[in-house]
Amino acid sequence: MVDEWMKISEIQSGKYTGKEVEVRGWIYRTRSSGKIVFVILRDSSGIIQIPVGKNDVGEPQFKGAKKALVESSVIARGVVREDSRAPGGFEITANYFEVVHFAEKFPITKDQSDEFLLDNRHLWLRSRELNSTFKIRSTVFKGFHDFFSERGFYEIQSPSFVTGACEGGSTLFEVKYTDEKTVYLTQSWQLYAEAMMFSLEKIYTIAPSFRAEKSRTRRHVTEFWHAEVEAAWFHNEDMMKLVEELIVYLCELILEKHLPELEVLNRDPEKLKVVTTPFERVKYRKVLDILRDKGIELEWGDDFGYVEEKALTLERDQPFFITHFPLSKGFYHRPDPEEPDSLLCHDLLAPEGYGEIVGGGERIWEPEVLMKRFEEENLDAENYSWYLDLRKYGSVPHSGFGLGLERALSWFIGSDHIKNVIPFPRTMRRTSP
Repeated sequence: MVDEWMKISEIQSGKYTGKEVEVRGWIYRTRSSGKIVFVILRDSSGIIQIPVGKNDVGEPQFKGAKKALVESSVIARGVVREDSRAPGGFEITANYFEVVHFAEKFPITKDQSDEFLLDNRHLWLRSRELNSTFKIRSTVFKGFHDFFSERGFYEIQSPSFVTGACEGGSTLFEVKYTDEKTVYLTQSWQLYAEAMMFSLEKIYTIAPSFRAEKSRTRRHVTEFWHAEVEAAWFHNEDMMKLVEELIVYLCELILEKHLPELEVLNRDPEKLKVVTTPFERVKYRKVLDILRDKGIELEWGDDFGYVEEKALTLERDQPFFITHFPLSKGFYHRPDPEEPDSLLCHDLLAPEGYGEIVGGGERIWEPEVLMKRFEEENLDAENYSWYLDLRKYGSVPHSGFGLGLERALSWFIGSDHIKNVIPFPRTMRRTSP
């Protein structure tokens, strides 16, 4: 009696040796040796070898196995045997082999260019590398949800169409909303989160954000998934401690669930095992000195780009915070009363050259301070009238942060480019497939 249709990973647990099983999947590789066709079958959980013998399955099924090309879809039954030479240490000796669909010649072969693989992303998603990547991606998304849900945060959503900038007007995507009105795709939920925070106190979201950045580095795309948090009664240091806990939690979760996937991706698990709290805190003005010692000259108020962040993190094995950025970092961040030219904010930089993955800080909660910042940044207070209203009715200290999930995932798995961790990446030059 055949057990019900099984995933390959279940068979490779060793519990089904000597038993008859059925699997369904796609041909990953195949080779023929006389009266036996050796099929490597893949499903979402792994790969397994299936020897298909002419005497075991009969002439018609054997011919089908010989004819079937890579990516042909298959149903196979047979007895599980242990074999150290086979992928995963087990194989299924087939007694039934049905080709559900004979695939055409698969266009992706070895040593294809990055552009070719992006043009054929709809097919390259089947690769073991992307299969492993998106399993870990799924765990990271779920882990973020679980982490905050378990700590009493509520999940909330905000608009994708907005009327003003949060992170900088030069990186906004314009959208024709009506014949008379133009709006923009959101860069962050942060301004809306502050409104919702007064009701629910501790909230989070995972949603797409859009940045019309022309930067062409390994960490820039125009559409990415943003995991964001806002919390009442939290100061900047409180929020940094929460970020630390989250990053360590996600590292441990990946190590617990995805050692096989890390192996496929050639990612050394030790890179995640060594991540421990507390993370170092370094003020912006001190970072300028560190960069100067590395031969990189920046002035007060300059942004850190890919080159600077790579220089700061390449030789580190731990994430670290940069705090106390200049006022130009964001009109909504609260100036430090003890250092009025600096903000109570933070960026978290991942090690190994990956750079910024988190940006956050304490928000201005005093109405008069917010009005002053509007004036300093030449912002029209009318466009933010509702935002100013929040400070008129029971304002409280509050803080938040945004985590670029793809940037974090790139570091977690050791990817050399952010496009490798997004199913269908979007850049200023690419909007298909």
